[in-house]
Amino acid sequence: MPEPIEVRKVPIESVTDASGLSRLIADGVIEAERVLAVVGKTEGNGGVNDYTRILADRAFREVLAEHGHPAPESVPLVWSGGTDGVLSPHATIFATTANAPATEEPRLSVGVAMSEVILPEDIGRPAMVEKVAAGVREAMKIAGIDDPRDVHYVQTKTPLLTLATITDAKSRGQDTAIEETGPSMDLSNSTTALGIAVALGEIDMPRADQIHKDLSLYSSVASCSSGVELDRAQIVLVGNVRGIGGRYRIGHSVMKDALDAEGIWEAIRNSGLPLPERPHPSDLSGRLVNVFMKCEADPSGRVRGRRNIMLDDSDVHWHRQIKAAVGGVAASVTGDPAVFVSVAAVHQGPSGGGPVAAISDLG
Repeated sequence: MPEPIEVRKVPIESVTDASGLSRLIADGVIEAERVLAVVGKTEGNGGVNDYTRILADRAFREVLAEHGHPAPESVPLVWSGGTDGVLSPHATIFATTANAPATEEPRLSVGVAMSEVILPEDIGRPAMVEKVAAGVREAMKIAGIDDPRDVHYVQTKTPLLTLATITDAKSRGQDTAIEETGPSMDLSNSTTALGIAVALGEIDMPRADQIHKDLSLYSSVASCSSGVELDRAQIVLVGNVRGIGGRYRIGHSVMKDALDAEGIWEAIRNSGLPLPERPHPSDLSGRLVNVFMKCEADPSGRVRGRRNIMLDDSDVHWHRQIKAAVGGVAASVTGDPAVFVSVAAVHQGPSGGGPVAAISDLG
């Protein structure tokens, strides 16, 4: 049986600030050696060369080391770059705890796993789907989850293509699915999402020609990011298990489009918080830990029948525009701009929308 979970959100006040984690440890809220994973937003450009992710990674690992974690380099730290609009840099910390109330109700459980090495020639191809799926199944076992319906959120970080890795593949007589580094971020995310969907039985194994193309295929719980700082899929799987105890529960839903605030409220309801028919942020009573969502500019170039120019804008990339838009919608629901909104959501939720997970403190 897995151990119960303590989960807390802390602000990041500067690029290398990990004082929130340090305070949680110093105050005895969590123990450094029990930290399982960190999922956070950093303030960089969200692109291939977003080094704020690496700076945050180093700062948080240094705090874990200072407080006695035996292997801080092994803890998955999943950083999503870019806090456009009102989004605020922050980190959500997951740790096991020995001080949790007993209950037979479904409560938060976390499984952390790493896939096999993902080669540059795997990205965007069935080999990557299979490697991710195997890693997700391993994470389910670690979390103590048998039924995929009890999985509500799978956050991953995977490699993308760089000039160096493309050159490496060619030196070994291999080719890559594409040779553009920027778009490889979206491709890595979408391929990973299909691996999650396969592992959870949401879809059958896709054909190569469906990857990043057949938008009818998606996972409703996948949230996939990619970066230059690793060479395999780093998987943080979150669900509910009966009998482990604890205060926290997770739920999920989907946003059908960029304005679908009701999709966010539905995820919060699904996490166990009772809400009125027409909820307001004050109804949360400080019991919402965080929401986690992916978003994507609708490929039709329209939202609710109205035309937008995100996909045609040559000045500001649509990644930044949709992230800011959905971040504003999410912050209006939660009353807190420190929400996890990540972009490039192909195969993650319905086209033009995206998955939403919510973690609540049920006391």
